[in-house]
Amino acid sequence: MIPPFNAFFRPVLELASTGEVNLQQAIEGIAVKFKLTEEDRRERTSGGTKYKLNDRVSWAKVHLSKAGLVQSTKRGHFKITDSGKIALTDPDALTNLAYFEKFPEYMEFKRKNKRNAPRDNGDSVPEASVDITPEEAISEAHGQIIAALAADLLERIQAAPPAFFEELIVDLLRAMGYGVSEESGRVLGGSGDGGVDGVIDQDTLGIDQIFVQAKRYGQGTPVGPSAIQSFFGALNMKNAQKGIFFTTSSFSKGAIDAAKHLGARIVLIDGDQLSRLMVEHEVGCRRENTLVISKLDEGYFAE
Repeated sequence: MIPPFNAFFRPVLELASTGEVNLQQAIEGIAVKFKLTEEDRRERTSGGTKYKLNDRVSWAKVHLSKAGLVQSTKRGHFKITDSGKIALTDPDALTNLAYFEKFPEYMEFKRKNKRNAPRDNGDSVPEASVDITPEEAISEAHGQIIAALAADLLERIQAAPPAFFEELIVDLLRAMGYGVSEESGRVLGGSGDGGVDGVIDQDTLGIDQIFVQAKRYGQGTPVGPSAIQSFFGALNMKNAQKGIFFTTSSFSKGAIDAAKHLGARIVLIDGDQLSRLMVEHEVGCRRENTLVISKLDEGYFAE
């Protein structure tokens, strides 16, 4: 039988304390620790699309990561942090989700959940509350899934080569419906890019164009006004009227003010909005399951 969700926090963190591990190694280690049979390991979530063990280990890692107790290293791998080592010394820690609320970064993660408002099954996000309706619980769970996916997308972008981010932005704009064909968008990154990273042709002749700037900054390093002004200058050099500035981090107040007051039309897309757009348009991710909620049709029973 698969243990309850909160039983996975400490064991996953203990495995991460032995050195760099990936999710599959964590799943194997947990299966051994809890002496799970092959039948246990094949038990699926109520939606039937995932193995319950894999799902719970994966979500345990998400919560540990968002609290800053583990950190991603190379692709798909993670290891314990100094905060995680301290947590392991407390026998009363890591017993439930409430424990993570002492960490500001985890509370920020929860705040983002609220902005993403149904869940694929009853097991994916085991965080129930008795003071909300089932539909509200589904909405909250869906928000948590999207917030975790968005954070993972940004982590993968940070770990990828710089040129990958520029290609991704062009792919995203195509997926959003910009451009007249598959060939309408292209990356311009390089020594001769003229201060822009990509361009989307809005018509067949390329008369109406959207130019793109992509800055891959880490969290806590916002884009400043000088970067916006440089992009504005590059747009002027190309006689362009439309520009989109993407970043994996955020924009300072000065950068936002600069974009508002400059003559050219510059749209700013920060890391949060970028990741939400990627999820919405299925760039770098794919739809796994759909939950249909039926409601009583009062009209059918009307006299």
